[in-house]
Amino acid sequence: MTETLKLGTALVTGASSGIGAAYAERLARRGYDLVLVARDEDRLKTTAGRLSRETGVKADVLRADLTQRGDVAAVEMRLRRDDSITLFVNNAGIGPKGPLLKTELDYLDQMVDLNVTAANRLAVAAAQAFVGRGRGAIINTASVVALWPQVFSGTYTASKAFVLSLTESLATELAGTGVRIQAVLPGLTRTELFDRVGGSFDNMDPNMVMNVGDLVDAALAGFDQGELVTIPSLSDKTLYDSFEKARSELQPHLSLSKPASRYGVGAETAAT
Repeated sequence: MTETLKLGTALVTGASSGIGAAYAERLARRGYDLVLVARDEDRLKTTAGRLSRETGVKADVLRADLTQRGDVAAVEMRLRRDDSITLFVNNAGIGPKGPLLKTELDYLDQMVDLNVTAANRLAVAAAQAFVGRGRGAIINTASVVALWPQVFSGTYTASKAFVLSLTESLATELAGTGVRIQAVLPGLTRTELFDRVGGSFDNMDPNMVMNVGDLVDAALAGFDQGELVTIPSLSDKTLYDSFEKARSELQPHLSLSKPASRYGVGAETAAT
């Protein structure tokens, strides 16, 4: 059995550029066959052809606009019906154009359609399909702004917090099924995303902007190490472990039968 047959096929959304294109290249060089998904079919075909020539893997193209329900359904069907798919890189997304209060609501709806609705449907569909096969893995692209919402446009940060929360919740359900899941939290990354929304890296501290190849290499290293949440720029893992510990210490206090005494309300207060 060849290494490619062992690995199977990776379906990558948002694969025409940026993080998705970098994943496609790295996974092809690992020996995965590919299904590349994005709106720009010409760019996908160019990438697929090049990777096939350079690595010898099979690379298919599935043109889809994931803000459109019909196109999402087509990708979902491929995930469910193609038994060769063992890895789903749930990467497609768009970023903010500026401050939330200065952004057109129609654009925010489009962001939610792509970053939340499509991401959710495809992640759940992949998880269901993989559980049925007893193997597989899902990589969800979130963002560090899921942990730092004050610094970025609210709908975007909320959409990435959704992806992180979805990943953590799915991980609990997937335990013991043979299916793995990972959330990757990039910081500022040098991709076309900023160009598309009219931004620029020119005025940013270069020490805060990671090259996309380095980002994906670190993300895959975290995947290989079995991390549930990977923050490529985080050197001291104990910082995130401390964050998780603090969050777990809140859990016994999050849902109780009576209000906290500090609010001065509830049946006992009324009786005194």
